[in-house]
Amino acid sequence: MNYQAIFDRLWVDYRLQNPAVEKVYNLFESEGEQVINDHIAFRTFQDARVGVDVLATPFLKAGYQQKNEYFFAEKKLRAVHFEHESDELAPRVFISELLWKEFSPEFQAIIEKTLDKIKLDEINADELIYAGVIWGSISHEVYEHLRKESEYAAWLYAFGFRANHFTISVNHLKKYTEVESVNTLLKEHGFRINDSGGEIKGSKSIYLEQSSIKSGFVPVNFIEGTIETPGCYYEFAKRYPTENGKLYGGFVADSANKVFESTDLK
Repeated sequence: MNYQAIFDRLWVDYRLQNPAVEKVYNLFESEGEQVINDHIAFRTFQDARVGVDVLATPFLKAGYQQKNEYFFAEKKLRAVHFEHESDELAPRVFISELLWKEFSPEFQAIIEKTLDKIKLDEINADELIYAGVIWGSISHEVYEHLRKESEYAAWLYAFGFRANHFTISVNHLKKYTEVESVNTLLKEHGFRINDSGGEIKGSKSIYLEQSSIKSGFVPVNFIEGTIETPGCYYEFAKRYPTENGKLYGGFVADSANKVFESTDLK
């Protein structure tokens, strides 16, 4: 499968499940902008069955190569980003994994029990990125328990394997060429900007600026009933040229650390 087919399939699920991101996309199109994707991101647990290496499988087959590695001590995360080996227009891929064995014993027990519910014979590395929740029924009580230690873990438990966010490339916009003007447009249309660490994360001096909307609430079917829960979000990124004249291709850990919080309940 070529990379465009992968992104197209992920995009369908992402838009259908998240009305807020659909509205953002339509807003930019109504402004005459062509929406180009800078990168797409996924979340997972550090585990041989579903870790970064497994989730990356279809992208590696489609011509992607592993680039930089990142660590987030506060959130206990490891991440890797991938770029296409020959197509510079191909969106980057950012996959993070929760270092769940660094949390409390009770937290670890919940994650271990959750992962053990995965039927190994049903895991297909090429399909995992589309699989959603593969550990059966989910409990809102468990969701809340996880959230006390990790909002990231709670989101992953509730939504499973899918695109956590797509990212509009501000570099490819014609009218809204600055992240600040993008944020202003979004706020004028009622979207909430993630302001953790400031509405704009990063700067020209570190070659990358990012912002994101807060996740819209979507219905999730827990065993206790259907409950509105923060789903996926949309991000916006502007890259600047480095000393060699090429646009910076990586990510900034301090900024990404705050962007993660776009799915936080509070």
